[in-house]
Amino acid sequence: MIFTIDAHLDLSMNALEWNRNLRLPVTDIRRREKGQTDKPDRENGVVSLPALRQGNIGLVVATQIARYVAPDNPLPGWFSPEQAWAQTQGQLAWYKAMEDAGEMTMIRNLQELDQHLARWNDGTPNDNKPIGYILSLEGADSIIDLRYLEKAYNSGLRALGPAHYGPGRYANGTDATGRLNDQGKALLKEMERLDIILDATHLCDDAFWDAMDLFNGPVWASHNNCRALVNHNRQFSDEMIRVLIQKGAVIGGAMDAWMMVPGWVRGKSTPRETGCNLEKLIDHLDHICQLAGNTLHIGLGTDLDGAFGKEQCPYDLETIADLQRLPALFEKRGYSKTDIENIMHGNWLRLLRSAWS
Repeated sequence: MIFTIDAHLDLSMNALEWNRNLRLPVTDIRRREKGQTDKPDRENGVVSLPALRQGNIGLVVATQIARYVAPDNPLPGWFSPEQAWAQTQGQLAWYKAMEDAGEMTMIRNLQELDQHLARWNDGTPNDNKPIGYILSLEGADSIIDLRYLEKAYNSGLRALGPAHYGPGRYANGTDATGRLNDQGKALLKEMERLDIILDATHLCDDAFWDAMDLFNGPVWASHNNCRALVNHNRQFSDEMIRVLIQKGAVIGGAMDAWMMVPGWVRGKSTPRETGCNLEKLIDHLDHICQLAGNTLHIGLGTDLDGAFGKEQCPYDLETIADLQRLPALFEKRGYSKTDIENIMHGNWLRLLRSAWS
């Protein structure tokens, strides 16, 4: 099996808000949820720490997430930035508890990265090895003010996406419009100072172009697909992809079905009836490769625990361990062994080494 990196997993959200014991096999988590209906993906989860090991997924970008919502914002979230900050700190506490249990290990610099890779590639079984995680923040609303960004960095934060869905305190995201405000511009400058990677995922078009003009540090897009294949503002246009390529970014292919196939109707469509399988992910990633002229700007950023499960992901994926089916599918498309290793882990590692050197 090829060592694999997944650049976007909301593990702590799954553990705390979905109340899933991610130390258990996926089958046990599903069994515990039998008959529950409070979340759309009950009994359909595809992620657990044992499943990551089964798929040789030894390194993930693990998120914190907590949205602030103003009184006129209908989205779910917290009613003050301070509450949102506290929520992210609870999520960090879960990651730390997983470290204490030997389940995970935080990766903050090149030395820790190299040590972790050596451990996972030493030829011994990976059944009990800790999953390495790089801490990322999805949406900057919980950064009360810029002093808190340095606090977060000192706690291990190494990547940040300024926006999520709707209007944000620093940047507007999916389904919203509007340029970066003064706070957002100051946030980017402070991220540069701290060498925090900018995650371009979820930025609305206006904010995306501002960020590309203003930010001079390392950039990636942890979980994004192509607007040319599924036309939605959540996706990147070809013009946006070209700018990301120019900046040396890597774009992680997302596995939320509505981002993979056109015409998806939430709560009604099914992966099988829409033909949503792993080949559709490769269509999106291949599109980026055609724009780039190489395979150096794509990777995996599945978002497979992002509030959906088997009801809304590729039908030929039972758990996240099935990412190991992708190399054979890429090979069938004519991708070389080197290409496939780049996609499964090499491109993310190259970006990290450049950002942290």
